[in-house]
Amino acid sequence: MRALDRHTIEDLGVPGELLMESAGRAVAEAALALRAPGAPVLVICGGGNNGGDGLVAARHLHAVGVPVRAALLVDAARLRGDAAASYRRARDAGVPLEGSRWRAPGHGVIVDAIFGTGLARDVSGPAAESIRRINAARARGDALRVLAVDLPSGLCADTGQERGVCVQADHTVTLALPKPGLALEPGRSRAGRIEVARIGIADEAPGAPHDAWLWTRAGAAARLPARPVAGHKGTFGHALLVAGSEGKSGAAALAAHGAARVGAGLVTLGCPAGLHDLMAIKLTEVMTAPLPDSAGRALAASAEQGILALAASRDAVGMGPGIGRDPETQGLVRAVAKRLERPLALDADAVFAFAGEVGLLKGRRAPTVLTPHPGEAAGLLGCTPQDVNRDRPAAARRLAAESGAIVLLKGAATVTASPDGSIVVNPTGGPVLATGGTGDVLLGMVAGLLAQGASAADAAALAAWIHGAAADRLSARIGSAGLLAGEVAAEVPEVLAALRAEAPATADETSLVAAFPQP
Repeated sequence: MRALDRHTIEDLGVPGELLMESAGRAVAEAALALRAPGAPVLVICGGGNNGGDGLVAARHLHAVGVPVRAALLVDAARLRGDAAASYRRARDAGVPLEGSRWRAPGHGVIVDAIFGTGLARDVSGPAAESIRRINAARARGDALRVLAVDLPSGLCADTGQERGVCVQADHTVTLALPKPGLALEPGRSRAGRIEVARIGIADEAPGAPHDAWLWTRAGAAARLPARPVAGHKGTFGHALLVAGSEGKSGAAALAAHGAARVGAGLVTLGCPAGLHDLMAIKLTEVMTAPLPDSAGRALAASAEQGILALAASRDAVGMGPGIGRDPETQGLVRAVAKRLERPLALDADAVFAFAGEVGLLKGRRAPTVLTPHPGEAAGLLGCTPQDVNRDRPAAARRLAAESGAIVLLKGAATVTASPDGSIVVNPTGGPVLATGGTGDVLLGMVAGLLAQGASAADAAALAAWIHGAAADRLSARIGSAGLLAGEVAAEVPEVLAALRAEAPATADETSLVAAFPQP
């Protein structure tokens, strides 16, 4: 955002004051929509451009007769550039001004214009005290709403983590483009309802490539594999799932269902021979193949040749759901990954097989997708799950770089990372997915999309989007708990149908203020 801002001002010649004026006007419009008729507005301003945006908003509100006050948390003499000019205009227009000892209104709107994207440290001093007071005032009564400018103050724009203390907003107007921290938890929850205000800052700048994305419905729809009218089951790919062990046959079945439901023309499940008869009965739409197993009915080392032979006539392989952590099975996973020349998606115990040795995957000659949850990612990276969740984009990027694989880091706001550092943050899904088996369905979906010819990066991010959207649809019907993983797989075709019906946005449908994230 800083690069885009500089490009707009220095290269395109758009005055910074004009951009601040546009930002402040957008914030004023949001405050008008949020307040009840006759209710007051308090704008709390920091010493940077975020505070300048707030001062512009206060002046616009004052001009239309709203009872508004502006509180400046720094000495006015310390303001510089556009923020200083905005302060002078607000003062000269007659906006009532206060300092850091501002008085909270009992109702109405508090506009948080303390910090924006430039915050690079934990909040302290008068700013921290003001943030605590904002949150306390909001908690005291239902009649007070908090509107954040660009980001809730105290939120890291890149990671979504709190820097010591953070404003709890009801509504956030983010400027020009959304920030990753608004899509990642806890930032997503801290921001409340989010809108993006297009204020005239360019979307592109030389030397500032986008490396973080969040797909809308149209973005996900554009990446769906083609479904030609004359296609047949061979056209849409053949996925091989290698899964299951004693007591974990359900994981294998769910993965196979995920691959079939996402549109793979054919699906084969390779499972331990001791489970084969059970799986053949359980999976009527999926082919099954028995593989050598150990005394404990887990995959044996001697299954390697059988897996490679099956894979030779398949388009992609998914491996891991329910295979267990028997040392012999773990060695099998490493051996197969090394020799397999098909796109490969690894989950669960197949991910665990590379703990401390993730660099082994760099030698693969075909695309690889890893789908760890934070605990599994921590095992690969030699850190703790808490370390992973403190900066999910950084953890996913590091794991992608070290493995040479596409990494689908599951969790609240799933992150898909590529070895080149680009990420896709997923806006769909929620706590309803926190139930056993949903990850197995997701792995099957990744394999199914790979089999249909999707790139590894698109297969991972698209599977996460569709998987989460299926859960969202179910949650709307049954609530936030009690979902069964098989129900997610069964809902996938409905999501696919809706995506294929998605019409591309036209210029007439574009708004200068848009909801984020678009569902």
